[in-house]
Amino acid sequence: MPTMGALHAGHMRLVESARGENDVVVVSVFVNPIQFGPNEDFARYPRDWARDLKLLEEANVDAVYRPSAEEMYPPDARTRVRVSGVTDGLEGAARPGHFEGVATVVTKLFAAAAPDRAYFGQKDAQQAAVVKQLVRDVNLGLEIRVVPTVRDEDGLALSSRNAYLSPEERKAALSLPRALATKDPERARELLRNLDVDYVEEANFNGQRVLAAAVHVGKTRLIDNVILEGDPK
Repeated sequence: MPTMGALHAGHMRLVESARGENDVVVVSVFVNPIQFGPNEDFARYPRDWARDLKLLEEANVDAVYRPSAEEMYPPDARTRVRVSGVTDGLEGAARPGHFEGVATVVTKLFAAAAPDRAYFGQKDAQQAAVVKQLVRDVNLGLEIRVVPTVRDEDGLALSSRNAYLSPEERKAALSLPRALATKDPERARELLRNLDVDYVEEANFNGQRVLAAAVHVGKTRLIDNVILEGDPK
């Protein structure tokens, strides 16, 4: 299970799923610098190694892999992994180079752990689709499992970046899940009119239709999606 740390109940749901389906569970904790753009939040991304390790120990994780940036990307490294097609649009358009960083790091993590299965959250639906495409194209021989999004009682999808939000910003952020709950792009855009919106779009990932959105609440960027059924609108 690849993570960037700052673990929350959503991550622990992935651990729980992995624990129920495998004899050995390995979790990586690595804030991957090459998936962040030059003006993004790499430097301030939440980090709490002691808390993360305690949570993973309590969840009976068998091993935790915490490589350094120097181990992952030595100075003479010249290789990057790029996935085409599924990376177009949405996060791929809003964050150029992001999915190249994701594809590169998961390839290296899979090489280190040699897993039978890897676990990702539905909240990052496009990322999960990118990793599935990568695994299929490169014949990595593992199964990608996607676990439903975990939400707080107020509906906000759990995210490490939620820690950035002030109480007022958190209230404003609730318009994101409420807008997506309409499952209608036009109605969702209307409900998000008071936020800085990167996109609100339907997408199809490996036959799964979603309504996805990315918004800025203050200085915090949040993403979310809901699964759609029926005919496209």
